[in-house]
Amino acid sequence: MKSLIYWLAFLPFISFAQTYKLIPLTTGTNTSIRGMSAVSGDVAWVSGSNGYIGKTIDGGKTWHWTQPAGYEKLDFRDIEAFDEQKAIVVNAGSPAYVLLTIDGGKTWTERYKNLDSAIFLDGMDFWDAKNGIIFGDPILHKMQLLRTKDGGQSWNDISANLTFDMTVGEAGFAASGTTIKTLPGGRTWIATGGAVANIYFSDNYAYTWKRFSCPIVQGESSAGTFSMAFYNKNKGIVVGGNYLKDKENSNNVLLTTDGGKTWKKPITPVSGYRSGVAYLTAKVLLAIGSSGTDISQDGGLKWYNISDLGFNVVQKSKKGNLVLLAGNKGYIYKVLSQ
Repeated sequence: MKSLIYWLAFLPFISFAQTYKLIPLTTGTNTSIRGMSAVSGDVAWVSGSNGYIGKTIDGGKTWHWTQPAGYEKLDFRDIEAFDEQKAIVVNAGSPAYVLLTIDGGKTWTERYKNLDSAIFLDGMDFWDAKNGIIFGDPILHKMQLLRTKDGGQSWNDISANLTFDMTVGEAGFAASGTTIKTLPGGRTWIATGGAVANIYFSDNYAYTWKRFSCPIVQGESSAGTFSMAFYNKNKGIVVGGNYLKDKENSNNVLLTTDGGKTWKKPITPVSGYRSGVAYLTAKVLLAIGSSGTDISQDGGLKWYNISDLGFNVVQKSKKGNLVLLAGNKGYIYKVLSQ
């Protein structure tokens, strides 16, 4: 692992109220990072291919990497961390596993396993320290749903709670672990794509669901919603596009002010396919993808490209102001504002 300190990949825009720097933190680990959980200004975890899981406890200055024994070939597409000791990871593909550590990543225990050849888990989120949910691609037209009530120690199949049949060719994207979003109090959004794009919504901890159409680009297996963020129960955003045409930017970002029931296009879109989006404040958002990084400083109405560097995932820490981006070959960057 090689630590990079001084190289700044940054383009200033003098029209902005603030300017932003993308600062490389680390690279060289043989993993494509798609899972991220930024806990605080100091603590963050990432996960990726080849069974790698990374952790920092000093705001990204140093990273410790581990590969849980026996799971070195898994592609960990999402991770949820609670502090520097406890984290949960989920992999994409079959067999499907959920692993838990409570000792900072020194040891991992298997808390769920599914050998079905059709299983493919896409993302995970938690309403609070005890209650969490995982979703996956449909089996026999039914979205797969798992729920924990004990902080990830056990997981129960609650797929029967979502009574909608999914369209043939409709599925989730495990691009950044952010096609599922929860807010405290039981609110849950799940975004799909492919043949059709929908938003599935529950306001009662996944017991009952509604479905809203999402008019983002869709109709191909490589197109749809790849990331979603909600600032509050009403204000949210989706980004995506077609990852096989990652410089196209037709209808690949939409905004909602009614909790996902309806969506509208921004004034100026993002610059291409985007697999991750995050609110830094109510007004400032970052969107990242394989073809570059964009910023909005007016709540998502107008977007400006600030870098051609490609990333898979972006997050702002739950506490504090740590903003991280990550991508292929173990790249992790920090975002600083001036």
